[in-house]
Amino acid sequence: MKLVKTGLLAGALSLATAASTVAQDLVRVAEPNWASGRAMAALISTVIEDRLGGQVEIVPGGNAVIFAGMDRGKGEIDVHPDVWMPNQENFTKEYVDQNGTVALSDHGYTGFSAFCAPREFAEKHGIKSVFDLATPEAAAAMDRDGDGMGEIWLGAPGWTSTNQNKVKARDYGISNFFEEIVAEEEVATASISDAIAKGEGFVFYCYAPHYNWFVFDMVQLEEPPYDPAKYTMVNPNEDPEWFEKSSITVGAQDKSIHVGYSKSLETRAPMVAEFLKNIAMDVDTVNEFTNEIVVKQRDGQEVAREWIAANSDRVDGWLGL
Repeated sequence: MKLVKTGLLAGALSLATAASTVAQDLVRVAEPNWASGRAMAALISTVIEDRLGGQVEIVPGGNAVIFAGMDRGKGEIDVHPDVWMPNQENFTKEYVDQNGTVALSDHGYTGFSAFCAPREFAEKHGIKSVFDLATPEAAAAMDRDGDGMGEIWLGAPGWTSTNQNKVKARDYGISNFFEEIVAEEEVATASISDAIAKGEGFVFYCYAPHYNWFVFDMVQLEEPPYDPAKYTMVNPNEDPEWFEKSSITVGAQDKSIHVGYSKSLETRAPMVAEFLKNIAMDVDTVNEFTNEIVVKQRDGQEVAREWIAANSDRVDGWLGL
């Protein structure tokens, strides 16, 4: 296999020197427990290995662990591949703004989050909005286990959005009629698949980028438009009474999604830091990545290599070539 690929020849000498510097330090890229995090971890690790000659270790972890590792700057965790703002603002305020130990990529892409339901079921029962869920009739129609309540998946343990959705479910009146489920995404995906196959109702947190948009015929439920005056979220690490002091009666604002990295990389592996600063993705590409990796069960780095080969000019731009 050629170590220097087409498109790098003009800078081969300088990159060879940089690659030897990169290779001295193992770069640890976190892999969060959601689909776009896995996809971005695969892409970032592949660029570092194939285009910069570095060594990468993938480290699974949640947001708190990832940010704390980047903050320490000792190489325990160097990269958060998928920082959702403002969801993870409590972490960026501490580590980016206050400590100055973590940096975010200059370019973000736009995502969104909402609640969804199987399209056929929602249309059959006239469920168009989150407020259509807050009735005994909706609960009865979406009662899958006979306990008199519907079921709503709020998200996975450790996700900031899970806490936000818990507040929204309360303030929309949904929690009066629905059992709230907090479980790993794989569990929720199985429940969505089962509900659609049986023609049953199930409400679930949905977001983009995500592979579910390729897999399921689902509909996003309407919510009042985002209004900062009606979206007050207190995080658990800020106040033990966060739930009581939070109030959300509108939909979430669009997300700006970035790559986060330990600023220690600027001295330990400067070419890697420069690449992470410049990386710029888009929601359609990440959506496709998640579909290939999760749904089609392909190796993430194999998918990344195919994409890099087809988009070499774009990747060259991230590398400053």
